[in-house]
Amino acid sequence: MKRDTSDAPAQVKRTAPFRYGIGMFGTSIPINMFKSFAAIFYVDMLGLEMTKYSLVLLIYTFVDAIDNPVYGFLSDRTRTRWGRRRPWLVIGVPLLILCFILFYNVPAGITNNDTALFIYFLLMYILTGTLDSLMNANYGALFPELFQSDVERAKTNAIRQAFQLVAMVISIALTPMITEAIGYSLTSIIYGVIALIVIMYCTFGCHENPALWSTEKPKIFSSIRDLLVNPKFWIYGLTGAFYSAAFALISQAVPFYVKYTLKLDSGMTTVLLAAVFAVALIGVVIWSKIIKRVPIIKAWRISFIVMGVGIIPLYFAGNLAVAICIAGVVGFGVAGCLTTMDCIGAKIMDDDYQRHGVKREGTISSLTGVMNRLNGLYTSLAFYVVSTAFGFENGDNPGPTPDIASKVLLIVFPAAAVLIAAVIAQFLHFEDEKKHE
Repeated sequence: MKRDTSDAPAQVKRTAPFRYGIGMFGTSIPINMFKSFAAIFYVDMLGLEMTKYSLVLLIYTFVDAIDNPVYGFLSDRTRTRWGRRRPWLVIGVPLLILCFILFYNVPAGITNNDTALFIYFLLMYILTGTLDSLMNANYGALFPELFQSDVERAKTNAIRQAFQLVAMVISIALTPMITEAIGYSLTSIIYGVIALIVIMYCTFGCHENPALWSTEKPKIFSSIRDLLVNPKFWIYGLTGAFYSAAFALISQAVPFYVKYTLKLDSGMTTVLLAAVFAVALIGVVIWSKIIKRVPIIKAWRISFIVMGVGIIPLYFAGNLAVAICIAGVVGFGVAGCLTTMDCIGAKIMDDDYQRHGVKREGTISSLTGVMNRLNGLYTSLAFYVVSTAFGFENGDNPGPTPDIASKVLLIVFPAAAVLIAAVIAQFLHFEDEKKHE
């Protein structure tokens, strides 16, 4: 095996944290709109049957579990004079944007045919989703290579998570207002063009280490075997899965909480979500300063506790003002998770390289993504339990106690998930943490 010379700074042009971090804005805008509004667009507006919509989601779950590790493995084995990750981004991102735009620009003839609409939705959902996996596998794999120290990683990750939060405000909170004014078709084109420009700006400003292009290529079976027997990977993956489940439930359950518990107009959903994102945006800055004073893994553990405990009082909130204050605490916990999560993932990759001498950030990043997709099992369980326990069927038949049902969905299940993540996180340790102690 050839010796890794990644420590030779003269060979590597420095990548500016801002240049890499802004890429998160580009990667987040289209996929947030894609996943958040697919149902309302195809089912409510175009008339696709809910059962067929669910079937596509089920099919894609299996596709996604396969394509993630494949993309990561191919990225790790790529060797070109332009780098390992950048060629995939240059080729994959324009294709992603094209499919994303086509997803929300359905040909007129297809909308009048139920079978054609289902086939179109199936193909475009899988293509858009799998190209998003390709993009994120390579964008995520760049992070630990471009930035080496915990401090530098924390600073860079704070920048990119801030950009992600801004993108979430636009693509989740403001999209209903934008699409009402100009429609889904034009909105997707605008989002797509912005994303393409931003990601290409990021990609051509990232400078990979040429010394790594001559290192040993990872082998797929040994890579999977090494990760499967690595307890750090499992601890980190399960922690991320439970956190992702909590975040997914919160974003989906807030509209129910606003309508049935607070008994307010749906427009107040934007206000409550905006409170979470606004505090999270400020919180990223605060957590990045905290990390300079305490070990990053300790901050990681604390952030789960803040988020999990912070959401519990929301069960007793009686009005929007109180709910916004409590949501702010949740947003601060979310900021801590966002600021530290990817940095811990980078340490997992560092540890793997120290153990086995093979650079496989793409494979690890992708397999971690597969673990995060497990959150669908937990969120499905939450919706099923709430539906059966409280008789909540739909908007026409919400059952006798929809206010309690919405609180359980928004508060009980997410709090339990995050606190489980906090417990699991206690079992992850690194050598530098032990030395610090």
